[in-house]
Amino acid sequence: MSAPSMEERKACWGARDEYWKCLDENLEDASRCQKLRCSFESRCPQQWVKYFDKRRDFLKYKEQLQAGEFPGTTEKS
Repeated sequence: MSAPSMEERKACWGARDEYWKCLDENLEDASRCQKLRCSFESRCPQQWVKYFDKRRDFLKYKEQLQAGEFPGTTEKS
């Protein structure tokens, strides 16, 4: 597989950004962003989609940590 051209990369990044924006606006409700998800998957190589999904998860986790929220922990009263 050859590397994506500059135009293909720009189309991929644009589709990713639109999908992520939709998720942000819909409180992570992926069902409301299905068309954008399909566009994202069709414009980006599969390996990139996996990477971007993991990257978003990491960025959201980091954001929660910086806000003082610790996902995955439960407070005991």
